Formats: sequence, structure tokens, C-alpha cells
Amino acid sequence: MSVSPVYTAFATATGGRDGKATIQGSDLVIDLDPPKEMGGKGEGNNPEQLFAAGYAACYIGAMKFATSQNDQLAKVPNDVSVAAEVGIGPRDEGGFGLVVTLKVALPGLSPEDAQAVADAGHKICPYSNAVRGNVVVTTELV
Repeated sequence: MSVSPVYTAFATATGGRDGKATIQGSDLVIDLDPPKEMGGKGEGNNPEQLFAAGYAACYIGAMKFATSQNDQLAKVPNDVSVAAEVGIGPRDEGGFGLVVTLKVALPGLSPEDAQAVADAGHKICPYSNAVRGNVVVTTELV
């Protein structure tokens, strides 16, 4: 597989799950803290939340791109939304793994059209491509 990046993001984490993360070229500083379910105070953000936000936004972009490339697909409405749920837990094989649910709202599209757009988005989205075969991703049309 070959990828020719047109953009590269830079972030730095210090301290791990209970530290800080910064985004290069931005004033954004993210206080990290594990959720209470994982023994933390739940007072900051965690990597799963950041992954969920990134995946949701990127997936919307992928659906929009897919429809711009294929006029057989219905256009993505302006009020599209994706709610991403990212779960983390132990794997049977050892270590930890993720599970993802994407709740996709494409108001005004028929269920068939919405499903076609959602499927096309998964073929393009770099997050979907990165996790395919490693993370169970469920897509729900809402």
C-alpha cells in the first residue's frame, strides 16, 4: 500500500493517559485523564474521545467526497451528522482493543440512498481504511 500525504498533522502527548496533548501550530492543549470506568477521575479528555471526534468528522468528509465523485449517489445534506461511539476494553487475545459505532443522520435521504452514501464513505474514509480488519465498526442510520 502506498500513500502520498498531502497533509501531515503533528501532536505531542506527555504523561500518557493522565497527561497533556498539544497540537502543533495550534494553541489547543488537551488535558488528558482516564475515564472513571478505567480508574481515572474523568476530569479531562481521553484518546478514545479524540478518536471518536476525528472519525466522525472525517467520515462526513468522506461521504461528501464520495458523492462528489459519483453522481449516482444522493448528495449529503447540509445538516448531516455522525455521532461516533468508541469503546475500549480487553481483547481475548490479550492487550486492548476498540469497537466503534457510527450513528449517521442523513436527513431527507431515503434509507436506501442513505445506506449507499454511508457505504461509499467507508470505502474512502482513512479512519475506516485504517481500522478495517482490526476494529469492529458498526454503522447505524438514524
